[in-house]
Amino acid sequence: MIEASVNWTDHERYVGAATSRHSIVMDTATEKTANSPMELVLIALCGCTASDVVGILRKKREPFTGLEVRASGERADGYPAVYTAIHLTYVVRGEVSKKSMEDAVRLSKEKYCSVSAMLEKTAKITYTIEHVA
Repeated sequence: MIEASVNWTDHERYVGAATSRHSIVMDTATEKTANSPMELVLIALCGCTASDVVGILRKKREPFTGLEVRASGERADGYPAVYTAIHLTYVVRGEVSKKSMEDAVRLSKEKYCSVSAMLEKTAKITYTIEHVA
């Protein structure tokens, strides 16, 4: 079981921690001093799918030298302001075959990424892949 907690520190700032015992600062104010909870959701999605893609490319012995995953999300009007659309951009560096990269992203989206599976309950997730040599 994973457990998490948040402690209010000051103003609109909070420190969260989970079972791993690592902490992260969040801010819900207009003038941010840290990421908001909803920004952290997008970061979690990027991290989850990036981890899947890196693992798959390694198993395929693809000679990638870098991977960046970017996310942009649109939220519903009103509350709760859930994500309704998210677009991911995968920027892969190295001599990775187009098919291997497409397969890795598809497998992450359809099979492995738990964050993506949860978010797809409310958001349409699309993606593009950019190859940089």
